[in-house]
Amino acid sequence: MYSKKQSNEIFNLIQKHYLDIEKNLQQKHQRSLPFQETIIDRFDRAKILKFGENTSIYNSSFVFGEVRVGKNTWIGPNTILDGSGDYLEIGDFCSISSGVQIYTHDTVMWAISGGYHNYKKNRVRIGNCNYIGSMSIINLGVEIGNHCVIAANSFVNCNISDRSIFGGTPAKKIGEVIGEKDSLCLKYQNKTD
Repeated sequence: MYSKKQSNEIFNLIQKHYLDIEKNLQQKHQRSLPFQETIIDRFDRAKILKFGENTSIYNSSFVFGEVRVGKNTWIGPNTILDGSGDYLEIGDFCSISSGVQIYTHDTVMWAISGGYHNYKKNRVRIGNCNYIGSMSIINLGVEIGNHCVIAANSFVNCNISDRSIFGGTPAKKIGEVIGEKDSLCLKYQNKTD
């Protein structure tokens, strides 16, 4: 047990260290992060979770169950990656934006039946080179192909084929990803479609 004096010294040391890191982040990157994000580097956290090379995940993200993530993937702050239902797989070169929630289970029938029914469980697979917009929710059982865009604030409860753009609640196809590498473009459907 620490004395009050020792506790204050430790607190002051931690606070000084955080303020030094904060000052450095602002000078080098014009960035200010919560305390927890300065303690463990997001790339180190990805290594601890055995995610792919050059992948990062913010400390404010929740990870449950079996979650597999490929290389060069960015997982933003305040996300939920739920692999507790079966497993969650995210490919290479993906951006999982801030606030995204991905679920492999739900408790709807369990809750409304007073525990009579079991939790519903099913895996989620997200392919390579995908962008999942902020605050989107991916439901259990969904498979998303490669080179797809999910618009912000979307609820995805269906499978999505390669090179698709989906948006809305529930998400519907609103366009396609056209071209390759340096000639890529997003082609949206006409509003009358």
